[in-house]
Amino acid sequence: MDKINIIREELEKVYGEISPFEFKNQLINLAKGQKRKSSRTLLDAGRGNPNWTAATPREAFFTFGQFAISECRRVWSKDSLAGMPHKGGITNRLAKYITKNNDAPGVELIRKLINYAAIELSFNVDDFVYELTDGIIGDNYPFPDRILPHVEKVIHDYLISILNYKEQNGKFNIFAVEGATAAMCYIFNSLKENYLLNKGDKIAIMTPVFTPYLEIPILPTYDLQVIKINANELSKDGKHTWQYPISELEKLKDKSIKALFVVNPSNPPSVAISDECTNELINIINTYNPNLMIISDDVYGTFVDNFKSLVASFPYNSIGVYSFSKYFGVTGWRLGTIAINENNIFDKLLRDLPLDKKQSLDKRYSDLSINPYNIPFIDRIVADSRQVALNHTAGLSTPQQIQMAFFSIFDLIDKNKDYRNLTKSICRRRQKLLFKGLGLKLDNNPYDASYYTEFDLLEWAKDNYGKDFAIYLEKNSKPVDILFKLAKESSIVLLSGGGFSGPEWSIRISLANLNDDAYSKIGSILRKILNQYFLSWKEINHI
Repeated sequence: MDKINIIREELEKVYGEISPFEFKNQLINLAKGQKRKSSRTLLDAGRGNPNWTAATPREAFFTFGQFAISECRRVWSKDSLAGMPHKGGITNRLAKYITKNNDAPGVELIRKLINYAAIELSFNVDDFVYELTDGIIGDNYPFPDRILPHVEKVIHDYLISILNYKEQNGKFNIFAVEGATAAMCYIFNSLKENYLLNKGDKIAIMTPVFTPYLEIPILPTYDLQVIKINANELSKDGKHTWQYPISELEKLKDKSIKALFVVNPSNPPSVAISDECTNELINIINTYNPNLMIISDDVYGTFVDNFKSLVASFPYNSIGVYSFSKYFGVTGWRLGTIAINENNIFDKLLRDLPLDKKQSLDKRYSDLSINPYNIPFIDRIVADSRQVALNHTAGLSTPQQIQMAFFSIFDLIDKNKDYRNLTKSICRRRQKLLFKGLGLKLDNNPYDASYYTEFDLLEWAKDNYGKDFAIYLEKNSKPVDILFKLAKESSIVLLSGGGFSGPEWSIRISLANLNDDAYSKIGSILRKILNQYFLSWKEINHI
């Protein structure tokens, strides 16, 4: 048996048994090996890292960093040593620095940023500029450890702007974290540590979904029962809409389901929950399961017109998770937030715990306060992120927080939403090119983020070649066969949608991380491979 067949057998053996991201790495190794034998370029459309970066706020960030260094040297400068920034008169010194360095990259944004803080946010400008300066230098521990005060206000307004959060019965408290992945880990852990989720409890997950949401709950540490709410609604012509039929949403009437986890817009279909589904959820949850905890991961929300997070519909019940990574092209910075309304179900459930559980938690958090029972859930997440004992060193690094502030104000002052519209147009253009190469009609879907696309190969085979061929394909082949062919013959790497708890024959293609022409190529090659299967079927059946 030759090496390629051995690799194929190994891939078939692990397909569906390991994470699709780990499976993708094996496909990449195969594609790279084939690439070396040809002049082909490796096209990895399996990961969601965008191939754009938000340049202007980065320029402003790094230019401001030079001002911050000058502030340190102003206090004390000896060779490579400098002091720590001082607040008094810092805004005036920044104004002089801007005038002197008027041609530096990002200076105009710095000027607008300070004006916005003074006029729109009513900040004491010296306080704000000092927080930015000291934060970007990173010479102090984050304080408060949850998030810097001015940064919190800026990010708060940004989240309301992009996700349509509503301040019902209070504002949102924010915890700055190392991306949405850290947020997931922290939330799962604190729900467990605070007896809000216990081993054997039921949780619901809206699927298809980012695979860690499926993998974390079944770890021995959590051992939760998972109820899947499947986006298996079909249109009149039999196509996936990636919405949730009432029969699936009604599973949430079960009061024993403690929590609902959702990525909205979804991953991999990257389709936002429709208004109809949201209204149905509002009716079901408010009527049948009012104590349901909702964790909504909204990282792709900026790519949908007029997006509205479930947090906006359920501010009392929800934890909002957001990452800056996709929109600003900043996956390497690890920038994310956890947001919880001041009035929330989590604090209520803590108050309603049995006495023995309350006493156990009082002991857990006793070093943080003489009244540990009054510590809100979001601050418990902060403490738990550092095993409680290291709470005094908790928090996201201050330079990361300042970068988030620059990104947030950059978007807030972009009144015409030029940057947002540009990122949307990139994804939508690539989706059109992909579908054109596939020979598929692309319907106008107002809920489609177009960051990924997921489509069912069997559905496509039926539409293009007929029902009989689709039956043959399903009976005689496996999705892994097509993924293998793409990697081996064309050095193209895609992910299986089945690994995300989507349809077995669906595939996920990231529309964010390759140049435009790659999507035309992926579409046409994928179509060519399916046509080869079709020709074989015709030959077998003497058609």
